[in-house]
Amino acid sequence: MIYILDDDAGKEFLNVKGELYKYLVKVRRHVEGNELGFRSRKDIKTLHNYRVQSVEARSLELSLISSHVKEVKSEKSLHVAWCAIDSKSIEKVLPSLCEIGVEKISFITCDRSQKNFKLDFKRFERIVEASMQQSGRSSFLEFDMYKNIKDFIDEFPDTKVFDFCDNTLENSADFETVLIGCEGGFSVNEKELLSSLEVFRFDTPMILRSESAVMAVASKILL
Repeated sequence: MIYILDDDAGKEFLNVKGELYKYLVKVRRHVEGNELGFRSRKDIKTLHNYRVQSVEARSLELSLISSHVKEVKSEKSLHVAWCAIDSKSIEKVLPSLCEIGVEKISFITCDRSQKNFKLDFKRFERIVEASMQQSGRSSFLEFDMYKNIKDFIDEFPDTKVFDFCDNTLENSADFETVLIGCEGGFSVNEKELLSSLEVFRFDTPMILRSESAVMAVASKILL
């Protein structure tokens, strides 16, 4: 864990109890004199360094050493428009997308999206926070929702599209917004809607699952 998210971060003294105490003392074996990094959700860019003052039976006492702005984020920006799939599949790759540096994910209800999928953004945010603390990232991964592809393209007309086509993505490719379909791809009507946009594929004979495609595109652009 690179740092710990705590809404009290920045105060002169911190008292850690409960599950976090168990993790820091029982698992990570922190003792008096060790230093730990903390960030607060309200001021995520500022890193607060604390020193362990004492280790009690059920609590950890820490004192503030220093506070300074330290941003940790990708040098590039990528906004993923992702046609909604099973939330369990999304949750499996969210930590990796956070670590890679994806800035925002817009979920879209597409023609072939299964309508019974309900996306729990609060749960997504908890998953992302855990990933941030492990990777050191100091910016939140944003989420929003669009009811169809047209509404998204109207707002982001420069979007690139990942789909079956003859155009292979070049190693030097660089863009900020990409649309990726759900299982089964885009419908005929959606393909017609997207016909004026730049479409690309990867140089592979294999068919990628939606979550694999998102991971591959994000890695190609950001890493």
